[in-house]
Formats: sequence, C-alpha cells, structure tokens
Amino acid sequence: MTAQTHGRPVLQARQLRLLMFGLMTGMLLAALDQTIVGTALPTIVGELGGIDHYSWVVTAYLLASTASTPLYGKMADLYGRRPVFLFSIGTFLFGSLLAGLSQDMTQLIVTRGVQGIGAGGLMTLAFTIISDVVSPRERGRYQGLFGAVFGVSSVAGPLVGGYFAETNWRWIFYLNVPLALLAIVVCYHVLRLIPFERREHTVDWLGAALLVAGVSALLLALSWGGNSYAWGSATIIGLFVAGAVLGVAFVLQEARVAEPILPLGLFRSATFALANSAGFVLGLVMFGSIIFIPLYLQIVKGASPTRSGLLMLPMMAGIIVTSIVTGRAMSRIGRYKWFPVAGSVVLVAGMLLFTRLQVDSSLWAAFGYMVVIGVGLGLCMQSLILGVQNAVDVRNLGAATSSATFFRSLGGSFGVAILGAVLSTRLASGLADRLPGAIAQLPPDQRAAVAGSGTNISINDPATILALPGPVRAAIQASFVDALHLVFLTTGLIALLAVLVTLALPNDQLRGAGPQGATGGTDPLGGEAPAPGGKPLTRESKEEAAADLNAKSQTML
Repeated sequence: MTAQTHGRPVLQARQLRLLMFGLMTGMLLAALDQTIVGTALPTIVGELGGIDHYSWVVTAYLLASTASTPLYGKMADLYGRRPVFLFSIGTFLFGSLLAGLSQDMTQLIVTRGVQGIGAGGLMTLAFTIISDVVSPRERGRYQGLFGAVFGVSSVAGPLVGGYFAETNWRWIFYLNVPLALLAIVVCYHVLRLIPFERREHTVDWLGAALLVAGVSALLLALSWGGNSYAWGSATIIGLFVAGAVLGVAFVLQEARVAEPILPLGLFRSATFALANSAGFVLGLVMFGSIIFIPLYLQIVKGASPTRSGLLMLPMMAGIIVTSIVTGRAMSRIGRYKWFPVAGSVVLVAGMLLFTRLQVDSSLWAAFGYMVVIGVGLGLCMQSLILGVQNAVDVRNLGAATSSATFFRSLGGSFGVAILGAVLSTRLASGLADRLPGAIAQLPPDQRAAVAGSGTNISINDPATILALPGPVRAAIQASFVDALHLVFLTTGLIALLAVLVTLALPNDQLRGAGPQGATGGTDPLGGEAPAPGGKPLTRESKEEAAADLNAKSQTML
C-alpha cells in the first residue's frame, strides 16, 4: 500500500542510521569501481589477453554510468525510490558477478558496462533518497558523509586493486557481491517507510534514447580523441557532430513532451542553472587534474601504483574532514552559497601551488598542496547538490539531483580529454628539447637502444621510465613536471570561472527548521535533532512496517 503525504516521513534514529549505512554502502561500491580496476588492469590483461582493447574495461563502465544517470532520476520520480534503487544495485551486483567470471576481454568489457548501468543509479539515488526524509536545512550533515565516501574510495581503490592484483584479480568484482546484498537487505526494509505518491505519466522513451545516444557519442569522442584516433580525424569529428545533433534533438523532444527526462523548465531557476554550471566546471577541474597527481608520485618519486594511492591520503583527508564539517556548518547556518565560493577560491590556490612542484620537491610539500585541493573539493562537492535540491519541488527532485551528478561527471570527461591533450602536447615538446642531449651523455652501447624509442615514451608506464638510464630518466621527469605545471596552471584559470559562477548564485536560505527548532526525532550523528519537516507516516499504512523494521534493525546493528 502506498501512503500519500505532503510532508517527509519522520524516521527514528536507528532507522535513519540503517538507511545511511545502506546508501553509503551502495555509493561506495560505485565509487570504488571507478578506481579499483585500474591498478589491476595489467594483471587482468596478462591473463585474459586482448591488450588492444584493455582501455574499454574502464571506458565501458564510465560510459554506461554517466549516460544512465539522468534516466535514474526521472524513473525514481515516476515509479518511486525503492524499486529503482533496488534495480540499480541489483544490476550492479549481477554485473559484478559476471565480471568476476569473465573468460576473455570481450566478456569483461560487456559485464563492466552492466556494472556501469547499475552504478549510474547508486550515486544519484543516494542523494535523492536522503532528501526525501531530511529537510534541506538538515540535509548537509548527511550528504557530507557521502562526500567522505568518495574520499575513502579514492584511496581504498588503488590499495585494494593492487592487493588483489597480486593474489586473485577476480575478487575485485566478487567483493562487491556481499556488500551489495547487505545494502539491498537494509535499504529494502527502510525504504518501505518512505511513502510515494504515484502519478499518471507517459515515459519519454524517445527522449531517453536520444540522451543516451548523444552522451555516448560525446564520451566516445572524448575518450578516443588523441589516443585511438587523432583529434582531427573523421571519426572524432563525426562523433562530436553526432553528439551535438542528438543533443539538439533531445532538447526539442523534451520541450514538447508532458513528462520530459530532464524538465527544461528547471533551467529557468537561476540556482539550478548556475549550480549545474559550477558543477560542470568543478568536475572538469577535479577529475581532469587529480588523475595526474598519482602519475607524478610514480614517475618522479618512484612510488608503485598501490603506494601512490596511499600517498594520496592527505588529499582524501582534506575531502573527508571538510565535507563533514561543511555539511554540519550548512545545517547550522541555513545557507550554502559561500561554501562553494570559498571552495573554488581554495581550489584556485591549490592548483597554482602545484605549479611550484619540482622534480626534487619533498613529498611533504606535495602533501601540503594535496590538503589544499582536498579542502577546496570538500567545500564544493555537496554544497552545490544541496543548492540544486533546495531550488526544486519534490515532484522533480530525482531529475534535479541526477542532473547535478550528470553535469559533474560530464565535466570530468571533458577535463580528462582537454588536460590530457595539454599534457601530451607540452610533454612531446619538452622531450624533443631534452632527450637528444640526455642520450648523447650515454655510452655508445646504450645510446642506440634508447635512441630507437625516440620520443615515443608513454607516461602510463612509469616502471619502464624508472628503468631507463639516469640522464634519460632525468630528462623525462623534468619534461613531465614542466608539462604538469601547464596542466595545473590551466586548471587554476578554469577554476577562476567556477569562482565567478558561484559568486552569481542566489544566497537562498535552506528550507526547514534549524537545529534549535528541530522536532523530528533524534539525530543519529549526534547533536540536536534534525528537522525533516512535514507529517509523520500514517499509522494505518506504516505501523506494521515500522514494527518489523525495528525488530530487524536491532539484529542488523
């Protein structure tokens, strides 16, 4: 039976803890699988073969998760949170199990795509579901924990991936199965307490197809450009054109249907439009720059892939601590605007600090710069999503939340492509200037072997670089650091745009009572009670489910 209510359900502290545990577990699975596979890829390729297609193991996951994200938000608005979330995590579980059983590279790529389809809903639905039970004023302290999950996954991914690469890489995927089952059990019971009012609708399947096709074409162009194909090749240009045409067709389709996948009317809200624009820019800066920091640690400092993940702890500590503190501060103050503004300014400072990094810089200097970037990201990540949610009504909450996640991911795809091109161009120029002199210093027997490789040296193979003779290795390291300076200078200038966009955000007050006026139960995170607002669940519809959950939650905890 579906309860009809115009307010938010008031969950008890134990129930809210269980809900957060289930949602954070699901989000951890999706975030972890973005980073865990990369470390183990050489081992996987060595066993399954198919080295020509190994990049698709990562691309298939990112493509499927990004393209499916907007669809989950709308489906959750139409059909309710519980069935859509359970479908998402069930699909992820199924894909993980099949990925672990893969016998060749083709099977692994296909099953990674299935995983990505599930992961697209895990991230965005976690934010949407918690917004159903907690008011915007109190939501920051909970969503701050979601930001901490991303920080944990960024460190744990390379570490766990490196460990299983040395033992049995299939457990990278099998590990997801018990965690996903646990999240399903917890969320299945708690989500029964969240009412949903079903409305008459017609699903815009044509709009969904146009969106997925357009985003896929765009992401393929960004992924292949400069790697599999030249940027000016007919394939890349054709994909960009196809993405643009499909994007225009999607907008036209959304403008004429009653239930659009992404309601265009949302963009009339200045907060919605500006927050998503800022999210796109910050996604470009975040994903497009921090992927190069582990490469610095490996190429210049000689760290292994696993150890380089561990050395990223200062950045992740900055993200985790700042996300939690920012969430609590937003709940206390009741406004969010100045947090992304401050975060963007800190990010500009952090990016410019990284332009000072040299080959002989100490690790402690790098750690300090990482903390600055981590603090900037922690200030921005959840506050913009909260701003988007605060600006829309409940009817469009899922679509709005998924749009925030989607634009940030899309910005990250652009950042990886753009900054990767900047790095490659500057690195090639630096190697052309430095390598001839370095090779001339080698003994004749080494000179011919090294000269044969020319400037065709991949920064994705740090172990080979570190095995080169000293003068050549030093030339490559100097060229890489010089190219890295240009990358971080570029991201610093782009982050200035984020400062301007966030400054233009309206300084809206978060809806809901503040901590001093809370009336909706106790806060499981400590402190005063949250203020979910609205009416408690009706006794007639939910009493039995609540009693059943209370009994089960004692055992679960």
